[in-house]
This record gives sequence, structure tokens and C-alpha cells, in this order.
Amino acid sequence: MIEAEGLSKRFGAVAAVSGVSLRALDGRITGLLGPNGAGKSTTLRILYTVLPPDCGDARIDGISVVGEPLGARRRMGVLPHGAGLYPNLTARENVLYFGALHGLARAERRVRAAELIKQLDMDEFADRPARGFSQGQRIKTALARALIHRPRNILLDEPTNGLDVMAVRTLRGLLQRLREEGHCILFSSHVMQEIAALCDEVVVIAHGRVAAQGTPAELRGRAGTESLEEAFVRLVGAAGGALESEGPEGRPEGAPGG
Repeated sequence: MIEAEGLSKRFGAVAAVSGVSLRALDGRITGLLGPNGAGKSTTLRILYTVLPPDCGDARIDGISVVGEPLGARRRMGVLPHGAGLYPNLTARENVLYFGALHGLARAERRVRAAELIKQLDMDEFADRPARGFSQGQRIKTALARALIHRPRNILLDEPTNGLDVMAVRTLRGLLQRLREEGHCILFSSHVMQEIAALCDEVVVIAHGRVAAQGTPAELRGRAGTESLEEAFVRLVGAAGGALESEGPEGRPEGAPGG
């Protein structure tokens, strides 16, 4: 389970995240939904310990990301935005290397890598150097790398970005299987169709703050709409109006936030 309470992060005068609190449960897929620049990526980076919060804390299975970042990191598999790979290593070698970093024995990581390569339909490129991979191949390799140590909690930043239809279907199927196995899955997206197709819970983020959280049905009910898209538009608009009424604390256009 992932819990965050009062996370805030500033970059100079810019408030990228302001008091974000959320909860993602085991056996559920939770989506961070918001427009570009809303604070989704910054929130995720704090959760997976790349950025320290200015205030607030988060717990991964009860382990503080501020007080015990290494322990929290061991409980997570992370697909960051950009999904950087070692270009001179093959896809398989990238995955095996991360297995070694997580302390898996050689035989165990080889078996596990083979399982993931099959699940993600990577056989065609598994033993080619990562240099020159397509975006879909890069995402699949990075996802296999994130899952090599069988993490209980999985965090993904815009995981379908650049994927073709078949790759998206493969990813959806994998995430649904992981949910059925009891994993906690938290991913960010600004694509409404992905959120609607996958998520049990949705956290709407706007202007660096949580505008609403609940099931898709609860969000539609709160906004008084029949579609999740229309509910999102109304909730984000309401959050913007509330922010303006509090004073000039909004984020300038183009500032960091994710």
C-alpha cells in the first residue's frame, strides 16, 4: 500500500506540489489523472525517492520514503518518465543487471528475466543492444526491469506514452494480472481512455493539489456528470477557481510539475 500525506515541493518560487495526500491500496489500480504540468510526475518522483519533499511524508507498506528511502525503494518497482536504458546492453542484460542490483541470485534472475520477456512479448529484441530501440521496445524493457524483483508496489509514469495499440493491450493485460495477484499499482496519465479502462481509483491532480479522489463512479457522482471526462473537466475547473480565490499561489505556465 502507498500512502502520502501533505507532500509539498517547490522549485524556487514555483510550487510544483502543494499538500498532496493520497492512498493507493493493494489489489487496486490507482490512476493519477491531470493535465500536463499538474504535478503528477513530481508527486511520483517524491514517492519513489528521487526527489525529497520540502514537507510531508509518504509510506510504502508502512516504510517512510523520508526516513528510510532505501527500505521503501526495495518495496517498489518503478517505470520513470523517459525510461532510460543502458544502450550498450541488450534488453535481457538490462533486466538481469537490475535483478543483480536487487540482490537476486544469478539463477533466479535468469529465470525471472525469461518469464518477463515472454509475458511482455520481447523475444524478438531481447538479445539486441538497446541502442536504437523503438519507444515501445524501450518501455517494455524498462517495465521488465522494474518488475524483476517481484515488487509489491508498482509506480509508472505515463507508461503508455509512445506505445502502439498492440503494446498498449499487452501492458493493460499485464497490469490487470498484477492487480489480480494483489499488487498495488499507481500510474500517472493525462489520457482519459487509459484511466477509464484500467483504474479502480482515480486521484485528480490540478495546480499541484488533489482536486478529488475516488472511484470513477464516485467522481462522476460528485461532478454530476455521466462521463468521467466531463467530471474531470469540472473538477479541474473547480480546483482552479478555488486556487484563484486563495491568492496568487498558482504555478506559472511552463513551470515544472509533471
